[in-house]
Amino acid sequence: MSTYQNPIIPGFYPDPSICRVGDDYYLVNSSFEFFPGVPLWHSKDLTNWEQIGYILTRESQLPLGNAWTSAGIYAPTLRYHNGRFYMITTNVGGGGNFFVWAEDIRGPWSDPIWIDHDGIDPSLFWDDDGKVYYTGTWIEGSDPQGIGQFEIDLNTGKKLSDTKIIWYGTGGRCPEGPHMYKKDGWYYLLIAEGGTEYGHMVTVARGKNVWGPFESCPRNPIFSHRDDICSPFQATGHADMVADPEGNWWMVFHAIRPTASSLHHIGRETMLTPMSWSEDGWPVINGGKSVTATMTVDGAGDSVGLQNWQDNFTGPDFDFRWNWLRNPDMSNYQLGNGITLTGCSHTLSEGRSPTMLIARQNHFDLRYQTQIHLSGNGLAGLTVFHTNEHHYDLCVQTQEGGAKVWLRRRVSDMFMESQPVFFENAENLTLRVEADKMMYHFFAGTSEENMVKIGTGSTQLLSTEVTRGTFTGCYAGIFAEGETTAKFDYFSCEYLK
Repeated sequence: MSTYQNPIIPGFYPDPSICRVGDDYYLVNSSFEFFPGVPLWHSKDLTNWEQIGYILTRESQLPLGNAWTSAGIYAPTLRYHNGRFYMITTNVGGGGNFFVWAEDIRGPWSDPIWIDHDGIDPSLFWDDDGKVYYTGTWIEGSDPQGIGQFEIDLNTGKKLSDTKIIWYGTGGRCPEGPHMYKKDGWYYLLIAEGGTEYGHMVTVARGKNVWGPFESCPRNPIFSHRDDICSPFQATGHADMVADPEGNWWMVFHAIRPTASSLHHIGRETMLTPMSWSEDGWPVINGGKSVTATMTVDGAGDSVGLQNWQDNFTGPDFDFRWNWLRNPDMSNYQLGNGITLTGCSHTLSEGRSPTMLIARQNHFDLRYQTQIHLSGNGLAGLTVFHTNEHHYDLCVQTQEGGAKVWLRRRVSDMFMESQPVFFENAENLTLRVEADKMMYHFFAGTSEENMVKIGTGSTQLLSTEVTRGTFTGCYAGIFAEGETTAKFDYFSCEYLK
């Protein structure tokens, strides 16, 4: 027996899709308006995952200039067939449905092959006769949304058949996230229903033909925490299944960890559970029980857990944990003996691409810290960022004889700034934020031993439910605005509990 911890990939890593090649497992997540796109993970034991890169690393693959908040990359599916990996997804606001392919999982990945078809959450399925099918959301005429399917040419992306609705789901809203599997002569269609909030659920249907008809499992939903209000994990859904080399089956899915009053701020996170097949041939998830934080199972590895980290920006490449908002101007970022950010005219409160380097928050109780050297008339500092309308910024600006530091809080249409604190001889300023489940606490000082509290911000005001219904989560990192150059010696993350 082994013990692992959920979430297996903590932080804003939603819509997981998994595939196995030999003894290796690979997994991808949605990335929305952040660049690079589609985080790519590898594991040997299903529970300990190493990020090995991103699939969409070029602007030609991932144009995000028109991506509004929570637009961009939705619900990728990763599959492997005949020596090639395929990733299919939707760029909402940036061209629609497409897929890319690679013979080496680490790339390079092809430029997009676009598909002339509306809807989101596409998936690919290869049948035994070699035909390939696209499944995704589809609305036909005045009918409600369902799961549509057509045969596709993977050389060109052209449709080889008309789109046909193959299942409308069980009646829950937003039937989406479809994945097709074939087992023991049955075609299984696994989908998400109920929206991505607290009514989220996993349902399944099956048929003897790839086109259906599909019968709904009599025990649908086969997985949901919608009736388990005491669980620390809510809004469970958007699942994918995989068999290990021993024939055991597993399901990955996403869930949220609420703080209070049904609010969450670090996003939908990737989870794992064992599953089995009933005597009548239907999937059974975790023996019909809710999924817990600590899972004791056969066939998976023991969790290593979160490890403190520090990036000294020695280059030549950026660590995979870092993201930019939309397509960045890379001339504003110089690596080597720390990192130097050059401010631009775009601020963190605009729907553009400011000079900002951010990493996903993946734990409630932690401490972020950096050291800054600032020149010019603009400002720079440390940010906790969810959207351009919801972020907290520990700002630094040079002033004769030193520097002033203040906390800027943007919450929807409210803009608040604390009284500045002046630091003399502030050539080197240490900036820190300490987080717990309910609050962020911001500090600055001329040394780690002489820190002054600048202000606080509630985690609840950066939650998804307080924003305009985002699909993302909180980040933390560094930024520069206006005519300024800011050198950061390092950025560190220490887990406190």
